[in-house]
Amino acid sequence: MSEPAGGRVFFSNVRRSLEFEDQIVLASVGVDIGSSTSHLVFSRLVLERTDNRYIVSERVVLHESEVLLTPYLDDQSIDADALRVFVDRQYALARLTPEQIDTGALILTGVAVRRRNARAIGELFAGQAGKFVAVSAGDALETTLAAFGSGAAAMSIRDEVRVMNVDIGGGTSKIAVCEAGAVVEQSAIDIGARILALDPDGRVQRIEAAALALANELGIRLAVGATPSPEDLEQLVETMAERLFEAMLGGDEVGPATAALLRLDPLSGTRPPDVVCFSGGVAEYIAGREARDFGDLGSPLARAIVARVHETGVRMAIAAQGIRATVVGASQYTVQVSGATIFVEPHDTLPLRNVAVIAPALPLDSEVLDIEAIAEAIAAALRRMDLQSGERPVAVCYRWQGSATYARLDAFCRGALGGLAPLLEQGLPLVLVGEGDIGGLVGLHCHAELKLANPIVSIDGIVLHEFDFIDIGALMDTSGAVPVVIKSLVFPNNAALGRSVAPAAP
Repeated sequence: MSEPAGGRVFFSNVRRSLEFEDQIVLASVGVDIGSSTSHLVFSRLVLERTDNRYIVSERVVLHESEVLLTPYLDDQSIDADALRVFVDRQYALARLTPEQIDTGALILTGVAVRRRNARAIGELFAGQAGKFVAVSAGDALETTLAAFGSGAAAMSIRDEVRVMNVDIGGGTSKIAVCEAGAVVEQSAIDIGARILALDPDGRVQRIEAAALALANELGIRLAVGATPSPEDLEQLVETMAERLFEAMLGGDEVGPATAALLRLDPLSGTRPPDVVCFSGGVAEYIAGREARDFGDLGSPLARAIVARVHETGVRMAIAAQGIRATVVGASQYTVQVSGATIFVEPHDTLPLRNVAVIAPALPLDSEVLDIEAIAEAIAAALRRMDLQSGERPVAVCYRWQGSATYARLDAFCRGALGGLAPLLEQGLPLVLVGEGDIGGLVGLHCHAELKLANPIVSIDGIVLHEFDFIDIGALMDTSGAVPVVIKSLVFPNNAALGRSVAPAAP
């Protein structure tokens, strides 16, 4: 990275025009802190201008870090100091400094999200490692991320098949069914390699609740310091594989024992997958890329899974990414939004950074808009992305359809405020991003007619997708427009890798 990366300087200067910039080079890092392992990936991303759009033309992995067994303290909280040392070492090995990083993603996944100091760790690393998007990935979001990161979504496009991706980590397994590049069904279950951790002498070091429940059901005594027999461990692993496959292929008729382990609703089972692929740490054993023993159930669980694949006759494919599927990088795009049709009140609400985007399917095609249906679609999108807690602002991306009569505007705005109520009640700003030329009217209506007391940022002219995060800059002196940086997760071997963003409104 001897040449300037361009991201920080380029995006921080709001007066700099994009008109003559044909290529942008960014340095990116992804950090995945999971219940079992933690690792980093450093990448160089090249964005090229095509007409008025920027697309990712090249992604080069600069350094894949060592894989660290996620460190825990005696009280079972994550050891933040040990993680800091590990991350510092990986930067040194990559010959990069945090200051050289333009963008990145930090994701806490699996059981790691549930640790009581997970939030502090997220804040620690987000502050340390440059311009980060920090995400505590709940079950639904993590399942989808793994499906895209593994290459399963791309495979469903490329081979025109129904693909099931099963991401088996340390504490949970995430199941996603992909068709035509989209996740159409998902589930998750408390089955993972490190729900039971053993020391080199075979004594139990750590037990998750799921392992204890399975052991109690099987009549196996598990306790910290005890040494389970090989026969007991084999029985435990076989039962884990059995429950996992019931969740994968059993549809909505899973038995009560399996249902008790589910973290999301069961799959419908209406159509079996054409192919199953595996990602996550256990997938390294399934693919034959790993043979070492890490004091957990990863290796025997992989063998039990492969045996069941052969028994069921399910076609299995090797995922493009295994242990690194959940997060493989982040990129930034940029687009300038027209100042003629935006509404920002008060002006010092901006800038905003790292605002998560939801893109609900809003019923906006009829002449009379349904307020409750709009509100529920937004609320459902918040739940799907695990953003309903009201801790951070969320941007709602919408595509306006039809006329902008008072009645239709009023119904849309009331529905938006209803769906975002958990966030607005916390005093967070209302952030709306439209694809059409209506942002100013929407913002003005919320402010003047509905008397919303919260700060309002209503902009238009760009296209966003879920998994995007946006930075909205301050109003530009010359035009009243705002610069918007769109950060999207970039997955290797993904047919959608080069998708473009909407051009700026002239």
